[in-house]
Amino acid sequence: MSLVLYDYALDENCYKVRLLLSILGVPHETVAIDMFPGSEHRGPAFLALNPRGTLPALFADGLLLTGAEAILAYLAERFDESGTWLPADPAAFGAVLSWLHFAVDELSAAARARAHAMTDAPADEAAVVAAARAALRLMDDHMTKREFSGGRFFVGETPTIADLALFPAFALSRDYGIDHDEFPALRRWIRRVRAVSGFLTMPGIPDYH
Repeated sequence: MSLVLYDYALDENCYKVRLLLSILGVPHETVAIDMFPGSEHRGPAFLALNPRGTLPALFADGLLLTGAEAILAYLAERFDESGTWLPADPAAFGAVLSWLHFAVDELSAAARARAHAMTDAPADEAAVVAAARAALRLMDDHMTKREFSGGRFFVGETPTIADLALFPAFALSRDYGIDHDEFPALRRWIRRVRAVSGFLTMPGIPDYH
């Protein structure tokens, strides 16, 4: 087995992959890429490896995987012996994939807002923060309803890769001006994610919630 993760420590999408690798205890090599300010992911050496020029990128026994959510699904399918992180039950499987799509679609506003706040990446600040807040509100409403029936995570009774795909946008929301106090159900949920065995943090995530 040979896994090589091309990674930028301050990128929330790279963090999602590092988090699952840690939780599952999967041995791997990490290659640091200077995404900011060096833009190494756009240089010829990296583009020769990954023509998309995106991070994270995972080489798994010669197979190139890009996109955090796709990598999460691959790792869960290959290495999760419990079968809980990407459940096989059709209803749960579909729900997990729905939230993965949400992370890529509506919740991407959070990544754009954070990039604008942290690196001055081009963005309409008011628009991306408003879109991020609306996405987080949908998440908070979902978890509020889940808690009424005893649910602790976004899908099912145990954490799935849906939780990991959604976690950084809220955990890092203070970086782009959204306080955690606005979303009490997510505050409770984030504590449960942090309690998962193998959890690791990243710069910018507060030690308390």
